[in-house]
Amino acid sequence: MALVLAVFAAALWLQPASAGTAPPRAHASSGYLTGIGDEHVGMFGQSIYQRLHTKIVRYIAPYDAVKHSYSLSLATAFIRAAEATHEQVLVAFYHSEYSPTVLPSVSDYQHDVEKFVRRFPHVRQYQSWDESNRGNVPYAFSSPSAAAAARYYQALRRVCKGCTAIGLDVLDAQNIGPTLAYIAEFKREVHRLRTVMPSIWGLHNYSDINRLQSWRTHQLVRALGGQVWLTETGGIVKFGGAFTNVHGSGLRRAAKVTKYMFALAGAIPQIKRLYIYDWTGGTNSTRFDAGLTNYRNEPREGYAVVCKMLHASGCSSVKLANN
Repeated sequence: MALVLAVFAAALWLQPASAGTAPPRAHASSGYLTGIGDEHVGMFGQSIYQRLHTKIVRYIAPYDAVKHSYSLSLATAFIRAAEATHEQVLVAFYHSEYSPTVLPSVSDYQHDVEKFVRRFPHVRQYQSWDESNRGNVPYAFSSPSAAAAARYYQALRRVCKGCTAIGLDVLDAQNIGPTLAYIAEFKREVHRLRTVMPSIWGLHNYSDINRLQSWRTHQLVRALGGQVWLTETGGIVKFGGAFTNVHGSGLRRAAKVTKYMFALAGAIPQIKRLYIYDWTGGTNSTRFDAGLTNYRNEPREGYAVVCKMLHASGCSSVKLANN
């Protein structure tokens, strides 16, 4: 969960979801694929996961995973398991687990990413940097500027010809002004570099949907342009003091948000994929928990929503956890 905790540490903009928000209406031409984002290979062996019959999955890998046997072993196990179940893997590169506050030079990034791409020839979908607009947290991690993110994107395109290189992977926030500025700067730098403008973009809309709101998602989709994949999205069970899970309240809230997530994705025709983050939940001491299952791999209320939305069999007979 270390990767996930950093997602929220920089800006927790989130407040409890407001009541009475009308659900979005599905667009007549809407249609999207649904998958799961996670970093735990054990997910693939669970019967409750297998019954969903998902076709896509997302994995976050350090950009320098090929240099470190531990990082590489985790990525290899996950990707091999996904390929064995015929799931298409989207890999999002991220900071090093060994030097997270040090951003790589473009040449170092390109060198390490090229080795990764060669090692996994069947992976053909990549993101150059996970949540690149998160900013920096001293002693924890660093994030690239929009200009640097554009150069990493260009480097990824160089080493993975024929791949789908998703454009910016951005995180929303309570105030999306800085995110909009980051997108604009990235596009300016792509033009300056004379590289190909992305046609597919990544968006994490936690802040919007966990308020049961949609205006941020709509504005960011317009700003990005083209096709948008919700590369991380989902209902939060527990996050610090803002989102508690007392007597199962977080489970019910997350399930409600998950329903809203599906409705919002269906209402915006530019959204073609959503990756629910994540599968594996935490314990009572976990700071951030958005798992569809608990730490014992038992399904929660949010899982039941996903199961029914994906028209899986036996959803109503699944015994749900109360934590």
